[in-house]
Amino acid sequence: MVRNVNKEHKESLSTLDKAAIFITKIVGTMWCAIAFTILALISLPEAIHNGTATTISWIAQTFLQLVLLSIIMVGQDLQSRHSELRADADYETNIESKKDIENLMKRLDNIEKEKLDKIIELINKK
Repeated sequence: MVRNVNKEHKESLSTLDKAAIFITKIVGTMWCAIAFTILALISLPEAIHNGTATTISWIAQTFLQLVLLSIIMVGQDLQSRHSELRADADYETNIESKKDIENLMKRLDNIEKEKLDKIIELINKK
C-alpha cells in the first residue's frame, strides 16, 4: 500500500505543534510584516535622535530582526507550498505509474499463459 506522508504528518501533530504552526502562519504573512514595519518605524525617530550607535542598533535589532524575519517566513512559506505541490504531483504520478506497471504485469502474465498453452498444445499434438 502506498503511504500518504502528508496525511501521516498532519495526524502526528500534537496540540503544541498545531499552535506553533498557527502562530507561524500568522507571523509569516506580509500583513504581519507591515504591522512590524509600522511598529519599528515608530521608534526610528528616537533612534536617529540618539545618534549613530543607537541608529545602527535599531537597524540590527529592531528592523532586521522584527521585520525581515517575518518577510523571510513569507518566502519560506511560499517555497514550502511549492514543495508540497511538487510532492503531491509526484505522489499522483507514482500512483499512476504503479497502476500502469500492474497492468503491464497482467498483460505479461497473459502472454506467458498464451505461450505456455501453445507449447502444451504442440506437445499434445505429437
